[in-house]
Formats: sequence, structure tokens, C-alpha cells
Amino acid sequence: MRTFRLVAVGVAAALISTVPPGAAHAGATVGNPGFEDGLTGWTARGTASIEAGGHAGASRLTTSGAAGASQRISALAKGPYTLRTWVRGAGPATVELDCGRSTERVDVPRTGPDWWVQVAVSAWSGSGRCTIRLGSAAGAWAHFDDVTLAAGGTAPVQIKGADISHLTKNEAYGAVYRDRSGRPGDAVRILRSNGVNYARLKVWVNPADGFNSKATVLAMAKRVKAQRMRLLIDFHYSDAWADPGKQIKPAAWASLGFEDLKQALYDHTYDVLAGLRAQGTPADMAQVGNEINGGLLWPDGRWDNWDGMAALLTAGSTAVKAASPSTKVVLHLAEGANNGGHRWWFDNAVSRGVPFDVIGVSHYVYWHGPLGALQYNLFDLSARYGKPIALVETAYGFTLEQDDHETNIFNASLEAAAGYPATPQGQTEALRDMFNVVAAVPNTLGVFYWEPTWTAVTGAGWDPADPSSGDGWENQALFDYSGRALPALKVFGRF
Repeated sequence: MRTFRLVAVGVAAALISTVPPGAAHAGATVGNPGFEDGLTGWTARGTASIEAGGHAGASRLTTSGAAGASQRISALAKGPYTLRTWVRGAGPATVELDCGRSTERVDVPRTGPDWWVQVAVSAWSGSGRCTIRLGSAAGAWAHFDDVTLAAGGTAPVQIKGADISHLTKNEAYGAVYRDRSGRPGDAVRILRSNGVNYARLKVWVNPADGFNSKATVLAMAKRVKAQRMRLLIDFHYSDAWADPGKQIKPAAWASLGFEDLKQALYDHTYDVLAGLRAQGTPADMAQVGNEINGGLLWPDGRWDNWDGMAALLTAGSTAVKAASPSTKVVLHLAEGANNGGHRWWFDNAVSRGVPFDVIGVSHYVYWHGPLGALQYNLFDLSARYGKPIALVETAYGFTLEQDDHETNIFNASLEAAAGYPATPQGQTEALRDMFNVVAAVPNTLGVFYWEPTWTAVTGAGWDPADPSSGDGWENQALFDYSGRALPALKVFGRF
């Protein structure tokens, strides 16, 4: 017997009436899949009714409280089947595919009334029969529409990753990490035992505190590879943080002419990756720049100088392949739901021949918008550019309390914007839903959680030039204020 687990959830905004590119939408085996004939073909229980306002058609199934509807499908060939349905919901609700020897289910993501979400679940049929069950739990509600059942299973999630760039500094200042039982242990080992299979490490050029340098990255890479994890290297091309709001040149490069600047970027990229390869811990992927919506190494590679930006990116990409031929080149943008901005950026990069292998995006629901907009953008990017996609940054808070003097980034207003409670359960649901949304897109690789080990430790603050700086991220870590692993960490092992 082979069991297929849920690995895909798709999302579309209520204003988007068509299925995103690449989404399956054939339902020949399901009777009355859009509920246009009321409950014909379905067996209802509890408060299950047909209402106006469907996903694609005029009608939808609505369940309120402990209620649901089911349909049995017969005369199926042996093999895997995938159930997909569009949903909206608040509170516990599930979609289940029961094929006898294999029964699989998926929780309906938290959407509220404004967004339709497509969930998908796969199971193995050996008897030629499967039963579809849609329903909500007590105190919850859900909408269901456009149900399909198709032969074939879903692809597995390849990347279940964590950016642990700050871990070395945290440990140097005394951070302690504990498993779910409270036993102290190595943070990398704890992550791996919970299903994390990929680490992301940023590289600064000459950081003031010495952390996130070539030396510390090479040392951490040994620990990562010892746990049989893969490795993504994130080049910031700065002495400190580089992101959409700032792309400051390293001090040593500040006065260089453009050709020398390209060479410095090439040499730095080559040096780090060649060092990793030489010690037997080659990078599996490497980002040429971090969140480079507005370019890199301003002003030479700024957004208003695309020829300069393309030349710098090409130099970095060339260095990656020269130093480590098997390493995949990633180009990484923030604002994962910004379809127009991402199209503009990649159209410019492609038209200038910038070589790359993978599209990387960041998406924080409290900053960048609903999961539906993210997934619609990923569907479009996948189809338009034909490249694999990875979500290389996301996170969510488990509390609004602080653990040091630094004001936390994630606060009550961001909690309200995102729609998940700032609790351990809310953090778990947010990460689960993010994985499901990304997994639904054809040619997507998976998800990295940003800085799950950045707990608050005196001296290990955010500013490499200011030892008194604190940690504004500790309430988004995956370890609580005693260092114990939080429930959300278990999400990685479910995919």
C-alpha cells in the first residue's frame, strides 16, 4: 500500500474568476461538482446548504458548525487520485479523500470571506471506490465549490528549509535550544529531527562583528551538511543588511569604478563558494543578491540603471558556476504578491540575458498581502519564465510579548492585518497554510522559514556595529522564550 499525503493548496482571490495557469480543473468523475443542482449527488449532514456566490458558478456549498456533505465515486481504476476543491473558511474545516486503504485529509486554510482557496489532497485507491467528504467543525463555517477528482498524485515538497544565519552569533552569546520535551540540544539537529532539510545562510563582505562572514558561513556549512541537509547561500553584497530599502556597497568596494566593482563581486562570490566546495560542503543553491527588487550595489546596479544591474548579476551568476558548477543560481525578490513588479523585473533580467536557475521570493502575510495574491503571482511566474520557484523567506509570530529591550517587528497591527492570532497555534496555522499554498504551484520547490533560531540573547542583536542592539525578531522564532521548540516546528515534518 502506498499512501499519498497532502502537499498542495492553491489560492485565488474572489475577484479572480479564472483558475490560475497550470491548475487542474477537470471534474468528470464528480457529480454536481459546482453545486449548481443543489445537493443532488451529495449526502448532507448538519447545517449544510446551497447559497449564492460560488467560486466560478452561481452556487456554493455552505456548512455552519458541525456539518458537511459527502459523495462516493465508484468504478475507478487502481492507483492514486487527487481531490481538489475551492474553499473559504474560518475555524476548523476539512477536505477528506477516503479511498478505503488510504484516507487523507487537509485542513481548510484561514481565508475569511473574501478569498477562495483551492485545497488538494491525494490518496491511493485499491478498491476502485473513493468517498469525498467536505465539512466544518463546531463553531466554524466554510464554503466549498468546484470539486474535482483526477487520477494521479501530487508532487512532494522538496525544500523544507530554515534560514539560520544568526545562529552562530546567538550561540556565541549563550543561547540554549531545547526540543519539545525540554531537553537541551544542538539547534541544527533539533531542526533536522523535525523535518527541516535545507539551511539558508547569508554572507556579508566585511561585517563589523565578524559574524555572517566567509569564515562563520564555512563553519556552519559543516554542521548543516553533517545533518544531511542541503545549503542555500545568500549573498547580500554589503557589510550589513541588504533589502529593498537599502543596497549599500561594502566599504572596501565603495570607491571602485564599475569594472572593478564587477570584478570584486565576482571574486567575493567565487571565493566563498569555492571555499565551500573545497571543504566538501558545496552550496546547492546561491542567491546573487538579497531582495533585489530595486537592484544591488547602489547606485551602479540600481533599478534605474538596468544595464548596470544586469552586468553585476551576470558577473555573480558566472562566478557561481565557475566556483561550483552544480550550484543553482537564485534571483530573489521581496513582496511575493507583487505580480506587476515581478513581471517588470524578470522581463528586464531575461531581455538582458541574465543567467539564473531558480526564482526566489519573500512573502510575509502581514506585510505583503493575502496568500491568494502570492499564489496567483507564483502561478504566473512559473508559467511565464519556466523556472523553479522557492519561497526563501516567511515567518509569523507566536506572541506579542517581548523578551528584550528591542521593539518587536511583529506587533498587534500586523497580527490584525494577517488574520492569524499571535499564539503558538496561530503560528502553526500560518506556516501550514503557507506551505500548502506554495506547494500547489507547478515547479515550486518549497519554503524557507526566516530565522527560526533567532531568540533574544544579550549581545546578539541585529546591528553588527552596535553590541547594545537587541533582537526585534524573537517573537517570530520557532523556539519560545525558554528556548523550547514550538509546535510550528512540527509542520516541516508533515510535508
